Amino acid sequence: MRKLWLNVTPGKDVNADTILHYHQELPKYLRGFHKCAREDAVHLAGLIYKAQFDNDRSQLASIPKILQELVPENLTRLMSSEEWRKNILLAYDKHKDKTVQEAKVAFLKWICRWPTFGSAFFKVKQTSEPSYPDIILIAINRHGVLLIHPKTKELLTTYPFTKISSWSSGSTYFHMALGSLARGSRLLCETSLGYKMDDLLTSYVQQLLSTMNKQRGSQAPAQADP
Repeated sequence: MRKLWLNVTPGKDVNADTILHYHQELPKYLRGFHKCAREDAVHLAGLIYKAQFDNDRSQLASIPKILQELVPENLTRLMSSEEWRKNILLAYDKHKDKTVQEAKVAFLKWICRWPTFGSAFFKVKQTSEPSYPDIILIAINRHGVLLIHPKTKELLTTYPFTKISSWSSGSTYFHMALGSLARGSRLLCETSLGYKMDDLLTSYVQQLLSTMNKQRGSQAPAQADP
């Protein structure tokens, strides 16, 4: 399992893509955490079918029964089961010359363009921003901390790591301070997964600081010999 999704470029390491990344990202996609258009869902369903069944067309007739294995759960109602079957069949036929591995990499290449790619997602109750829903999705990834509307999956806001001044957690909460002490704000969340959010945020920040320090070290002028 990959914890930190930094410098992950689908297609660069095919073994990691097909053995780790695909199987880590697919369940999050199917749970409907990403904002995804119907056309994208059809295209990706064709790739998922190819990755799962390769050249076995016998399962195509059963697509209505396995729809939740191919399409995000929040999108299945956008079309009838028969319409999904017809559209997925057409999408699958476009990928018939791909191998299973190529289908998995193509899936990752498609979704890696989304700002929520490579995220860990947490459903929390927030009590600090009255303009947001009480229950929101929080995604933590290479971009920082993202707040997402739980139904529309619209991105409400993104807090880059550079804007986060401190954070704390306990068995029932996760709190985050933003900006300066004088002009900053706080994000207050009720969740039983605060420790996981804390650990992941800490790991990302430590890794980014380590990378920055290495870059500064390599750019420093060499000391002249005495």
